[in-house]
Amino acid sequence: MAPVAMRLAARSLSDAQPVPFWLEDPGKPGALPALTGTEKCDLLVVGGGYSGLWTALLAKERDPSRDVVLIEGREVGWAASGRNGGFCAASLTHGFGNGLARWPGELPKLEELGERNLDAIEEAVARYSLDCDFERTGEIDVATEPHQVEELHEVYGELDRLGLADGVDLLDRDAVRAEVDSPTFLGGLWDRRGVAMLNPAKLAWGLKRACLDLGVRIFENTPGLELVPAGAGMGVRTPYGKVLARRVALGTNVFPSLVKRVRAYTVPVYDYALTTEPLSPEQLASIGWKNRQGLGDSANQFHYFRITADHRILWGGYDAIYPFGGKVSAERDHRPETYLKLAEHFFHCFPQLEGLRFSHAWGGAIDTCSRFSAFFGTAHKGKVAYAAGFTGLGVGATRFGADVMLDLLAGERTERTDLEMVRSKPLPFPPEPVAWAGIGLTKWSLARADENGGRRNLWLKAMDRLGLGFDS
Repeated sequence: MAPVAMRLAARSLSDAQPVPFWLEDPGKPGALPALTGTEKCDLLVVGGGYSGLWTALLAKERDPSRDVVLIEGREVGWAASGRNGGFCAASLTHGFGNGLARWPGELPKLEELGERNLDAIEEAVARYSLDCDFERTGEIDVATEPHQVEELHEVYGELDRLGLADGVDLLDRDAVRAEVDSPTFLGGLWDRRGVAMLNPAKLAWGLKRACLDLGVRIFENTPGLELVPAGAGMGVRTPYGKVLARRVALGTNVFPSLVKRVRAYTVPVYDYALTTEPLSPEQLASIGWKNRQGLGDSANQFHYFRITADHRILWGGYDAIYPFGGKVSAERDHRPETYLKLAEHFFHCFPQLEGLRFSHAWGGAIDTCSRFSAFFGTAHKGKVAYAAGFTGLGVGATRFGADVMLDLLAGERTERTDLEMVRSKPLPFPPEPVAWAGIGLTKWSLARADENGGRRNLWLKAMDRLGLGFDS
């Protein structure tokens, strides 16, 4: 980083509050009491992020008489569900390219199910009056290097070949800069309907209220400590009591699963983001962005960015930090060296915004799996279901995962449970220190590929053949 750019970046961060922008909201609901004593129910949901909230809500929609309890270790939406960028994508496969590489024959069906899932989220936002700034503006994948322009053309060609290009526009340099003006933009691929922008914390809090209105009993500051068989059902021990349930759905994602054999399939990856102060009308005019799409660049080490309801820019990504040993810790929620790097990259992208300052800087852990998209399964003879591994694209896909878990717990064969994506598992991560070394080498190789026209080295080619990878 050049000294002038470093000073500009550092100055822009001097007033940034080290808290997630979304969670610093006067409208945040108060915490519900912790569980004490023994509770009995038909369905216990463990986890108060999107996975758990959608599971509880859909369970009551399917059967209003079902007695549902949800327990959350802290407060609903406090972790990844309240800290993300607010990109709610239709994709269930972490993007079209990943889906094409892993499930080419199944991809048209996966795309259809993803579109229906996003439509259902939009319908739920309206039906339950979820005040979450939902805007179906789409997302532009932006090319900032010549080889990325070629890659976007190839993706569009594959979409067209499969009959999936409807609503997707290929943008040249002038067209993409007419949407959002950055001198670094060389082209873009605009998916007009496949992504919505929203306030992620407000979505979680709205789902919490909707669940309560339908009769779900929610206990906060109630971590699930142990899962054991209990008669014809299952029991989950908590700090001050226990829950006895006929069925259990685990939506714990990045946190250690109560089904221990599942833990090897995910690792925590720390992702970081900044938000600016609100832009003035003049600053907004200098960059355009009138259509308010989400944006992401096309590098392996990518940035994601969007406009908030009050005209701030959220800017995140690039660094994906894996902690040795794979332990989640609040100490890693902040990383000043990454904030400085992100700020420098921001002003490289938008030099016309020099002097703008950042109001918030934060990070958090994402549950990453080796195939970049969620996996599913059951345990204890079908009495327990789990979904995990959303790898940073869970704002929308968690609702699909909730439907899968409910299908599995019901023992139903559906169009979802018939999917190879649902029936298969990713490759597990190896134990330490092999995981640390392998992830480190992969990150280095991805950075080299970005610097060398996208050319993947022997290590990345070997990982591709094995179906392994690393992403956030």
